[in-house]
Amino acid sequence: MLDITYIRQNVEAVIAMLHNRQLALDEPKLHRLLDCDKERKELVQRSDEQKAVRNKVSKEVAEMKKKGTGSPDELIAQMKSVGDDIARMDGELTTIEAEMESILLALPNKLHESVPTGRSAADNQIFGKPVAFEHHLDFAVKNHLELGKSLRILDFERGAKVSGAGFPAYMGKGARLERALINFMLDMHTEQHGYTEVFPPFLVNQESLRGTGQWPKFADQVYHIGEDDLYAIPTAEVPVTNLHRGEMLDVESLPISYTAYSACFRREAGSYGKDTRGFLRVHQFNKVEMVKFTRPEDSYASLEEIRSHAESILVALKIPYRVLLLCSGDISANATKCYDIEVWSPAEQKYLEASSCSNFEDYQARRSNIRFKPDGKSKPEFVHTLNGSGLATSRLMVSLLEHYQTAESTIRVPEVLQRYTGFTEIA
Repeated sequence: MLDITYIRQNVEAVIAMLHNRQLALDEPKLHRLLDCDKERKELVQRSDEQKAVRNKVSKEVAEMKKKGTGSPDELIAQMKSVGDDIARMDGELTTIEAEMESILLALPNKLHESVPTGRSAADNQIFGKPVAFEHHLDFAVKNHLELGKSLRILDFERGAKVSGAGFPAYMGKGARLERALINFMLDMHTEQHGYTEVFPPFLVNQESLRGTGQWPKFADQVYHIGEDDLYAIPTAEVPVTNLHRGEMLDVESLPISYTAYSACFRREAGSYGKDTRGFLRVHQFNKVEMVKFTRPEDSYASLEEIRSHAESILVALKIPYRVLLLCSGDISANATKCYDIEVWSPAEQKYLEASSCSNFEDYQARRSNIRFKPDGKSKPEFVHTLNGSGLATSRLMVSLLEHYQTAESTIRVPEVLQRYTGFTEIA
């Protein structure tokens, strides 16, 4: 969440941020927050004054009882009245602080100065040049659904029978290829990029979702197991970031870099009517995630590093892709700056998002209370957190199958995956 002190001192900047994010309707919430903040400060001041009176009267009563002079009854009655006032103000303070927290949890993060201003995805900027690889697709290409069905490696129909639409089943060499992709990405991030591998829980509590910003703003997007009050994770970012919730990190340990595989579960509420064929929109998919905890001054260099690590996977696989710098109207509420990496689908004739790489600055760390002491002795500061998909396999699988198909409708296995699959072709 944003720091109330920052908001108080930068009201116009926060209002401009809301407008740039196309969230002008949230401006009344901001003004209500500031009103609550003013009320809170006044209440605290009045409560402190009354507590000082109570302390003074208590000493006077004690002194009278000690010396046996006069009757303290009037002072005791006065002290009771003061105590009642303090209790009432403390109750009002609790109510106001709860309202402030509710508003703070719903407000989005500030934006980095390099984020372009725009209304929607149409205003995102292409970062660098699209990267192409020649795959000699000089024949009528099939889409991933046709290939998956003809080769019996993907079964969306039986997946739907078991769980419902959007829950794919990988079969035979398709399952092996998916596992190969995951293992290859984990190995590359751990062996070449220096990440520590984590295998996290796939169910989390509400506090974890709150810590990374998925709660309460995106509560309608997560699957809830009511009996146990647990939630299926939308991304490994949630459990991995929360590993250090409430901790004071050793400054010498920073940056901390984790990579994790997880299944991801998303209700995709409100997505009906969009293209839902095959892997283009699913409720369960696999993803390898990268998560970093850094010093504040290092976070934007780390963002470029995460982006390059995600790109290196596509370069190794020889999958054509491009990078987008998201504009203010399309970036997620939690991020200050975000790159999307999109892979090219020759059958769909469009780019498909396969990775998002984001810097959250101290937005998540403040919600999760993850801090460090810069020199080991000074006042604690919040770390900066970052994450990047490295990568999500569903859209990546679309591009891989379509680019590596042959005129005979077989699939060549990318060279870097062959040691994981144990075969070079799916026929």
